[in-house]
Amino acid sequence: MAPKSSTRVPLSVKGPVDCPYEGKEMLNLHQFNRGTGFTAEERDLFNLVGYLPSSLQTLENQVDRAYDQYCSIETPLAKNTFLMSLKVQNEILYFRLLQDHLKEMFSVIYTPTESEAIEQYSRLFRRPEGCFLDINHPEHIERALSAWGTEEDIDYIIVSDGEEILGIGDQGVGAIGISSAKAVLMTLCAGVHPSRCIPVALDVGTDNERLLKDELYLGNRHNRVRGVRYDKFVDDFVQCVKKLYPRAVLHFEDFGLPNARRLLETYRPQLACFNDDVQGTGAVTMAALTAAVRVSGLDFGELRTVIFGAGTAGTGIADQLREFLHTQGMSKQQVIDHIWLVDKPGLLLESMGDMLTPAQRPYAAVDERWRGIDTKSLPEIVKKVRPHVLIGCSTKPKAFNEAVLREMAKHVDRPIVFPLSNPTRLHEATPEEIFRYTDDKALVATGSPFTVNGKEIAENNNCFVYPGIGMGSILSRADRVTETMIAVVVKELASLAPSEKDPNGSLLPDVADIRDISAKIATAVVLQALDEGTARVEEIEGIKVPRDRRQCLEWVREQMWKPEYRPLRKV
Repeated sequence: MAPKSSTRVPLSVKGPVDCPYEGKEMLNLHQFNRGTGFTAEERDLFNLVGYLPSSLQTLENQVDRAYDQYCSIETPLAKNTFLMSLKVQNEILYFRLLQDHLKEMFSVIYTPTESEAIEQYSRLFRRPEGCFLDINHPEHIERALSAWGTEEDIDYIIVSDGEEILGIGDQGVGAIGISSAKAVLMTLCAGVHPSRCIPVALDVGTDNERLLKDELYLGNRHNRVRGVRYDKFVDDFVQCVKKLYPRAVLHFEDFGLPNARRLLETYRPQLACFNDDVQGTGAVTMAALTAAVRVSGLDFGELRTVIFGAGTAGTGIADQLREFLHTQGMSKQQVIDHIWLVDKPGLLLESMGDMLTPAQRPYAAVDERWRGIDTKSLPEIVKKVRPHVLIGCSTKPKAFNEAVLREMAKHVDRPIVFPLSNPTRLHEATPEEIFRYTDDKALVATGSPFTVNGKEIAENNNCFVYPGIGMGSILSRADRVTETMIAVVVKELASLAPSEKDPNGSLLPDVADIRDISAKIATAVVLQALDEGTARVEEIEGIKVPRDRRQCLEWVREQMWKPEYRPLRKV
């Protein structure tokens, strides 16, 4: 156990805020600027007299004004741009606006609108946000990262190399957009102080020809660097994180299939790190699947699952299901007999050998069992397998067509169908189509928000899990993010599904309740880390971390930053 004095968690969520700035400089800093929200005393103390209109406004007044401005904007992308502009003007107002209108604005600050913003990153660029690391200058890594503070200042680092962004593929330096969006959700959902997160883009080039030909593209104008040089660059970054911020959690985001799992497996024994596309997607899908299995009256031991799209997300889901089935006493072969993966070559078969990635190989089907069947035809695969569960991570729109869904509905009473690809235009099927072709028998979760006949469909969004995992790991100062920690997250989230009380309810909770959900998931992670010995703190600033679940939940909530104007103290 590390010394208590070196494991303090200084989240700074209450009390006065120290400010060394004044006047015009202060108004240009989003962390300190309050615009018309400065009190008369603050205007005098910080030399703001004459810089602001005379009316003293409350934060609530400012939110109302900002919301009116937001509503006057017509397109989601323009709304996204407005919000980003507000964020770099007044951080507290930005987060309070989002918090007060979370459900309405969630799809604008994240999927699907953020995908469009990232595609247009270089053309919409106004002001840099985050840390940009260039593979052509690895000697700058430590200098760039250290500019964000000391080890006492940083809790969470989100890094992406931009190869597989939100279903839209290689976006090069636009990776900073997804890292920044995830950082916003860490604050909005789990209350991590916004100044304690670092969004990072690893600019290793791009294979996106559109970007390479665009004279306004802001990243390295060469193809992606791969192999030894790429690995060395990533390792230099990770080792620098360990050196500068040894207590921080490292979050890998939207790395490509050749690298995502490989990097996770390389570094997860070394530090507290997490891959949202592998573990986050797997965990939230498993929670929705757990709820669906309970509603359908099935047993996991009899479940047959086809996953269409065997990339990072698809294999991550398969792994979470495999781990769960192992806990039920099933052998490796039994697991393989319950999970089938389908990708561009069709059903993954053992004979594909080196064509399969290491993540795909455990699920390769035995060729002999598929003689005479068209393994490139999804309807034929469904006819052979008779799956209870069909999950889409393919970004292939309309892949779950009438033939597929009607074939599935022939063989199971309550088909479980999860089209998870993002953005919305890449969904394998809409909920309306799924209900129509299964005679309203299907249990559905989707990757983007949908409403059918006034009923909201469960949104299989990673935001339900990764902020809570991150906050729990931060508060416990976990030295690793373990599979058992992910398992308790699945259990906790599944228990919060409305379908637990009403079979007709959603398979996942409402995103409007995300802060409460994140607090409960963080609590489960903290308690698990304490139980298994991965926590590096048992008390913080002389206060023992509660072992009682109710008390621990209240303790977690007390650590969550809130967007409110706290007193300013001149230093």
